[in-house]
Amino acid sequence: MPIPDDRLRLMFTCCHPALPMDARVALTLRTLGGLATPEIARAFLVPEPTLAQRLVRAKRKIRDAGIPYRVPPDHLLPERLDGVLHVLYLVFNEGYDASTGDALIRRELCSEAIRLARVLAVLMPDEPEVLGLLALMLLHDARRDAREGQDGSLVLLEDQDRGRWDHECIREGAALVDRALRMHRPGPYQLQAAIAALHDEAAAPSATDWPQIVALYSALASVSPSPVVELNRAVAVAMADGPAVGLALIDRIAAAGTLDEYPYLHAARADLLRRLGRLDEAAAAYRRAEALTPNAAERRFLARRLVEVGGRGPAGRVTDADDAPRA
Repeated sequence: MPIPDDRLRLMFTCCHPALPMDARVALTLRTLGGLATPEIARAFLVPEPTLAQRLVRAKRKIRDAGIPYRVPPDHLLPERLDGVLHVLYLVFNEGYDASTGDALIRRELCSEAIRLARVLAVLMPDEPEVLGLLALMLLHDARRDAREGQDGSLVLLEDQDRGRWDHECIREGAALVDRALRMHRPGPYQLQAAIAALHDEAAAPSATDWPQIVALYSALASVSPSPVVELNRAVAVAMADGPAVGLALIDRIAAAGTLDEYPYLHAARADLLRRLGRLDEAAAAYRRAEALTPNAAERRFLARRLVEVGGRGPAGRVTDADDAPRA
């Protein structure tokens, strides 16, 4: 079956298996995904110069090896699918959680990622990870409007008006998760979608099935291990078993140093310290998170949290904020 969309066709063309996965995804994001080099670097948790070098090496390999840029035939699409899925996943992430600037959400990126995922689901209806990725996008996008206050501020998941969620979108996403999981080939997108479904199907924050979410993060860590997955699992453990237990896990992740420049590690740690009443330590962690956060709205939230725990801004004065960090 021919690929019925020009942009998707080009993504399959760019995700050439002769390139390392990170290189093919980064190059496709830069060429077709609408993301700038700094945004791609943050998505890969690497310094911008490192990402720029990867792009240069990928282009050089294409040139030196004479790798042809042509649309692959149908039987070669599966070997490029993982790269294309990763591209769409990162495009949606940047749209849903804008990494820089004043806007919290880049709606055009969310919409385009979902559109392409729908095309891909028609093209490959028996690929469970395709269905899982589409479900994941829909289940998050269903909460999109409730994530923003009227003034453009970000509203945390636990504080959102669930009546503003798109429940038709939630039903569609949940049905896709069920359909994918019945194929008995679980993968990272399906597991993340299952986590998102548990959040969306809870009538109130207190009704969230945190033990099941912890179990799903444990499964995700086994099939797609990463420090960020472990951090998300630690936050879920904190919700299920208490902030002290979650903080011990986060401190262990922090000690490894891999996420030292990742603002959400420090923000999550600060929140648990705040909940435990360890306010001086919480203030230090909020300052670190604020210093690492490029999004202006998130920095304002972190500054407000800093005031709440009795801290002060980096210039020695109390700061102000009206936003919240990414959910």
